[in-house]
Amino acid sequence: MENNDTVKLLIECNSGIKMGEDAIKKVLPRTKSRDMREALESTKNTHASLADEAHAELKNAGAATKDPHPIARMMSGMKIRTKMMMNPSDKTVAHLMTDGCDMGIKSIYSYLNEYPKASRASVDIAKRLIASEEYLEAKMRKHL
Repeated sequence: MENNDTVKLLIECNSGIKMGEDAIKKVLPRTKSRDMREALESTKNTHASLADEAHAELKNAGAATKDPHPIARMMSGMKIRTKMMMNPSDKTVAHLMTDGCDMGIKSIYSYLNEYPKASRASVDIAKRLIASEEYLEAKMRKHL
């Protein structure tokens, strides 16, 4: 690994991927629309692939992955459960997912700016993560 920025960027990407995967796993069983389910599955698969790449890069650097902050994970789970209990619909799923995607996109862009010396490979992983989030967000819009 070239530098500390690379490790920090990959750690944050991996943490964000885990948050996204957790959210998708929570809403997927309640999703009725086939189109929405397919978009969620596709994003989940892309995230898993990106997580594998980030993990391999971190392992090569002798660094460990990082789980999302427990409070952030808990708050996300509570928000999903509460909103789905109040209105268990695809529209609710779409709102939750677009909000999550938007937060993820902003976070990753922030980390790209914070770690300007990150390697080209780690920046590529971050940009593909952003693209995956943008894809899901776009797919969810028609269900809002």
